[in-house]
Order: sequence, then C-alpha cells, then structure tokens
Amino acid sequence: MRLALIFSLLLFTVISHAAVYKWVDKDGKIHYSDKPIQNSEVVEFKSNTQNQITIQAPKNSASDTEEQTVPSTQYKMSILTPKEDETIRDNNGDITIMATITPDLKPKHLLVILMDDKVIGPAQENPIFSLKNIDRGEHSFVIKAVAQNGKQLATTSPRKIFLHRAIINSKAKVTPFN
Repeated sequence: MRLALIFSLLLFTVISHAAVYKWVDKDGKIHYSDKPIQNSEVVEFKSNTQNQITIQAPKNSASDTEEQTVPSTQYKMSILTPKEDETIRDNNGDITIMATITPDLKPKHLLVILMDDKVIGPAQENPIFSLKNIDRGEHSFVIKAVAQNGKQLATTSPRKIFLHRAIINSKAKVTPFN
C-alpha cells in the first residue's frame, strides 16, 4: 500500500511539472503559456532563478530623531480636588477639578481632561479645569499630559465623584392658574 502511494505521488509530481512555452505573434508581441502553440518554444529556466525580495528598514525622519535625542520628560500627576468618592452639590452642574504636575509642563505639552472616558473641553496648559453644566450622577475623571502630536506623556489615576443637582433646569416653570 505504501509503495503504491509513493509511486502515485512521484507520478503526480512529474505530471504537475508544467513547461512554459514562448511565442511571438504577428505584431511582434511576446506571449507565454503553459500550453504549446504552433511555432512556440520551451523556455528553460536557470537553476538560480529565484524571487528574492529584501526589505530595507525605514529611515527615521528628522522629527523622529529629534524626539529620540531629547529625553522625554517623566511627569508625575495627581488630582488634588475633589477627593475620591466626594459628593458635590451644585444645581448648575459646575465642577472645578484641580491637579498637580511635576515637573512643570514644557511649552509644547498640554493637559486634557476626560470625563467617563471622553475628552471634554479643549486642551490647556493650566491644571485647573472649570467644568460647566455637568449632568448629575457618578462621574470618573482622568487628566492626561499630551504632546502636541497627541502622544500621551502621563496620566492621573481615575477619580470618581458624585454630582448632586436638586434642580436640573433652574429656570422658573410657568404653571397655569385654575
């Protein structure tokens, strides 16, 4: 049984070795095929014919080398106020979040604040964020230091707070007289 299997595999490899034929048509164009055509000739390939592709490492651009030569600043950041699990009572939904960062921010670095994993407000250099009209409930805040190209440099640990708003809309409601 094994001998028959080996013999059939050898026969299949001989049959599957297809020749390549080359011919020139009446317009002078060269064609190649795996089937013989009238006036075609068999193309012989050299034993050293191989497809070899070498990939060169990408060259660093000027900005990449500049960033590599200048050591990155290691910032230490934390949120000072409000405290963890603190409840803030403000009917307007205003919250002030203050952070500390050491060393001071470099000129091209900015701070962004995330509320519930979403960036709110524009990036700024000041570590004091005044947020307006925040919905009541539980919120998680994180402050990140980023470079102008968007690369994250440092982040605070999440700070969970609760906002209590007794009145969502402070405008007086008109009630009809009966």
